Parts: sequence; structure tokens; C-alpha cells
Amino acid sequence: MNATTELSAMADLPLGGRYDPAFRPVVDAFLQNHADGEEVGSAVSIVVDGRPVVDIWGGWTDATRTRPWSSDTIVCMMSVAKGITAIAFAMLIDRGLIDPDARVIDYWPEFAVNGKETVLVRHILDHTAGLPVLTDERLWPGALLDREAMVGALEVQHPLWAPGTVAAYHVHTQGFLLGEIMRRVTGKTVGPFLHSEIAALLGVDYWIGLPDAEHHRVARLMPHPNLKLMAAKTAEPADNLRPLAFYQNPEGPWEDMLNSAEWRRCEMASGSGHGNARAVARIYAALARGGSLDGVTLLKPQTIAQMSTLQHDRIELLQERHYRQGLGVLLNSPGAVYMGPHSEAFGHHGIGGSTGFADPVAKVGFSYACNRMHQVGDNGPRARALIDALYGVLG
Repeated sequence: MNATTELSAMADLPLGGRYDPAFRPVVDAFLQNHADGEEVGSAVSIVVDGRPVVDIWGGWTDATRTRPWSSDTIVCMMSVAKGITAIAFAMLIDRGLIDPDARVIDYWPEFAVNGKETVLVRHILDHTAGLPVLTDERLWPGALLDREAMVGALEVQHPLWAPGTVAAYHVHTQGFLLGEIMRRVTGKTVGPFLHSEIAALLGVDYWIGLPDAEHHRVARLMPHPNLKLMAAKTAEPADNLRPLAFYQNPEGPWEDMLNSAEWRRCEMASGSGHGNARAVARIYAALARGGSLDGVTLLKPQTIAQMSTLQHDRIELLQERHYRQGLGVLLNSPGAVYMGPHSEAFGHHGIGGSTGFADPVAKVGFSYACNRMHQVGDNGPRARALIDALYGVLG
């Protein structure tokens, strides 16, 4: 950052980081979020045309408010992982190793059972594969933590609708499906590929499958007790998609699962990604300026254009939310996933509030991470306040 200002702790709130003084309104919005009493710990990071302009954090890592959030604190950002996984997967498309219009069975022959022969790779990327839940082989509570079991069950699952015809958020299954295609092509699943091909090259702190040696840095997630999507886990499986989607979760409270060593270690590429706002903003900053940042190229501009092209604009059935869907990423969907004033923005939120996106119009990489989840199913009022403050500065 040029001419940066250090953010100093307040009497009752630990704070840290730096910001360009021109972006002080973002800092003020961040402080107001904490003053409103909804935050416990959080961070926001913004990169504009390759230059970091805000990188701040504050609050605490758990409800006891004894351990301050610090520069190297990381947190599970939930479905922010879908966007990062989509970027990793797009790198294989970029290299000509995967064709989004190819059949999945061209890469994964054992997938060709029970009517899945016509499922295209793009159907998995845009949540129209008809495989949002397991009904043929439901497995057991806790199977979500077993990648091989989930992949095996998806291999024999029949599509619930004709592939490509119905949008239903593949909340857990998308990551396992994409990860297995990636493994068949490269020999690596999402976590190892992400680490070697993105995180190590860009120097970012984001993981899918967190090593035990990093667990001490993780902030404790605090799910909101009235969050509808999470409440679905307690229902008995029936024809309703929502409880079926969570049948493979471990038994017991969500908070216990999301803060367990098993969850942190597992490679559930749709949701178990752990990192910080700085990392996610930096990854999206590369995409916001044509695919490259600080001499590292992730994607060609044409591949970014392909993944951020609207695939469908409809209500998906699992959450009954209106998404503008790209290939693996969501496009700016103000009623569900707010990414500022430009329809070209794309990225992914995580349930409870964390979010990350690229805005190629303003050349912005943005991310917000938090540990106390809010109640609503979108990226929420705290992220919105930060985003609005950002674009208030940019004009």
C-alpha cells in the first residue's frame, strides 16, 4: 500500500491492519459493524487494480472474547470455497485438460450408470446436473467427512431431473464431483492442486483440507441458531431436498461439527475451505485484472469470460433463492449475493456472511471473513455495508 495508515486498537476492541486513507469509509463501516454488536471477529481486504487498499481485522476468535483476531487468523469461510474451487477447476479448462461441454464420463467412466451418461461438466459447474442430494445410497451421518464414500455414492446416484433442466444448489455434492474429475485428470484433488497451483504461487493463506499444524490459528465459527438452512439438518429425510442435503452431516450441533478437527482436515471442496480475507481478495484480484497478479497468471482473459458468462438466471430449488449463475461462480445477484453496482462482478459467498468476489469493471478483488454467522441466507448486511462503503469511494 502507498501512504498507508495503521489501524490501532480501541479501548474495547482489538484491531489491526493497514489501509489507504482514501478508503477510510470502509474502515468506518467495519468499525460500525462491530459497534452494532453483531460481530465477534472479522476481517476485510480489498485490492484495486493489483494494489492493496484495505487489509484490516478486528475482534476476537471466539465467544469468550479472550483471544484477539490477528493478522494470521484464519476461519472456515463455508461456500466461499465453491468460488475458489471453481477457479482451480477453470485452470484445467484454461490448459485444455477439461472441456466444460464434454460428458463427465469422458473423464470418469464409472460415472456412466443410472442415467448419468448425458451429464456434462458444465451441468456440475452450474448446479443443473440433477445431483444435489443422495437418494440411492444415502450413506450415514458423518459420511460428509469421507471423500471416497461420497464420491462412490455419487457415482451410483441417478439424476433427480434430466441433466441441464433444473437448477438446484449442489451445496455439498458439487465439490466432490468436481474434485473427482480433477483427480482423474491431474492425479490431484482440489486441496493439493489449490495449494501448489494457487496458494503457493500467490503467497496466500487459503486451504481446502487444513493441516493439523495450522489448526491453532482457526477462529471458532458460531452459527446463528435461527439460520434456516442449518436448521434443516434436524429434519427427517423425506422428499424435501433441504434435509436430504444434510443427512450425511455428523450428528450433533452444527457448531461442534464446524469446529471439529475432522471438519478442518476434510476435503469438502464445496464448503470446508479455511483462510482469511487477504487470501481470497488477492485471488479474486488476479481475475479482476485479466487473470494475473504480481507476475503470477492463474487464467487467460477468455477463460475468465467463459466462467463469468451467465448460464441461467432463475430460482434454484434447494434454497429457493434467485441466483445469476456462472460456471462454478455466482454472478452479482443483488437479492441473494450482493457484489456492488456492477452486474459483471462474480464470486461466491459462504453461509453466514463471508464472501469474496472480483469486479472486472472496477478491477476490484474483495473479501470479508467473519466467525459469527448472521441469520439470513445471503452474504448479509455486514458485507453489504463494507461493499457500499467501497463503491462510495470508487464512485
